[in-house]
Amino acid sequence: MKETLAGPASFEEMLQKSRFLARAWPITSVAAAHEQIALCTLEDASHHCWAYRFGDQYRWADAGEPSGSAGRPILQAIDGQAVSQCLVVVTRWFGGIKLGVGGLVRAYGGCAAECLRLSVRRPLVDLCRIRIEVSFAHESLLRQALSDLHGQIVEDQYGDDGFACVVELPAANQPALMLRLTDATRGRARMQTLGAT
Repeated sequence: MKETLAGPASFEEMLQKSRFLARAWPITSVAAAHEQIALCTLEDASHHCWAYRFGDQYRWADAGEPSGSAGRPILQAIDGQAVSQCLVVVTRWFGGIKLGVGGLVRAYGGCAAECLRLSVRRPLVDLCRIRIEVSFAHESLLRQALSDLHGQIVEDQYGDDGFACVVELPAANQPALMLRLTDATRGRARMQTLGAT
């Protein structure tokens, strides 16, 4: 079962007079990760190194530390904890003692891993989207079915002859929704699977 964070988490430690603060957040998109990174970099500190994973998409940045000494170890911590849809930023306030590349790898990776280890997790549910068209008479039935199956309408439109919408729901509930709507509308509901989200 894939997991993500249930909410923000943090962990702080002092290493050789440098202060390291790891913070982790669940993210809803790659754009959301970059918005959070931008907020962190406004803080006065020596370095704001980061990494994120969002499904198959991932990035990291060493933020002025030697190449490969910060961002990649943070990403390895994320992957090592088997978390997705997650951003980790490790901020360092330099204390005057150089740690060397190996020391930085251990510090950034270790701090990120401990932050994630202490975090509260939740299961990551695979979602899918379906475009549905029904008559006005079946709109309330559609809304009730979505409520029962943990779905939601993400786009909607009223036309001359009915109600059209794009819905998002757990992929495991897709067959039940389609069967329910087919039965209730006697096959008149038009449904098109748009894929996973």
